[in-house]
Amino acid sequence: MKIMSAGKKSILLIVLILVADQIFKFWIKTHMVLGEEIHIFGKWGMLHFVENNGMAFGMEMGGKSGKLVLSIFRIIAVCAIGWFLNSIIKKNVNLGLVLAVSAILAGAVGNIIDSAFYGMVFSESFYQPAVIFPPGGGYSSFLQGKVVDMLYFPVINTNWPDWSPFRPGESFIFFRPVFNISDSSITCGVISILLFQKRMFRDLK
Repeated sequence: MKIMSAGKKSILLIVLILVADQIFKFWIKTHMVLGEEIHIFGKWGMLHFVENNGMAFGMEMGGKSGKLVLSIFRIIAVCAIGWFLNSIIKKNVNLGLVLAVSAILAGAVGNIIDSAFYGMVFSESFYQPAVIFPPGGGYSSFLQGKVVDMLYFPVINTNWPDWSPFRPGESFIFFRPVFNISDSSITCGVISILLFQKRMFRDLK
């Protein structure tokens, strides 16, 4: 039985992440309106549809110019990650490193797709689910689309105690950011590298 090469495993992982990410985002865009929630694990886990103009986990970078700079930076970063991934595959390094970098690359590409094309493909999602290829055109232009986020897990939802020196009496939610599959892919890839860096980089010269 022929064993799949590291390169093929990398491609397979990237394709699976991208397909899952985009199918999920398309479903959210065409079935939900902004701010709508669907509870899947009671109050601790839900689909909460939001869009953002910026980076992972809903962080923002202001204005159209900021958005354009961020999109260009993402494209450059993806090219650099792709080059690095190709180089480590050729060097036959630890498979874990190849898959971790593949996950990071897939996540970055997944969010670039939103930024680059969603503004041209979809209508707005304010009052009704978005329409694909609306007659009047999409809600924005190339590289000005919004990233779709939907995974929200406020496992802890309470208030800081009144005696706390930090934000006494104010709301405390963990985990507050709303994210998507691409964000998760990037995070898992980075955490894997941080946790197993000695093993992963052992054969890299």
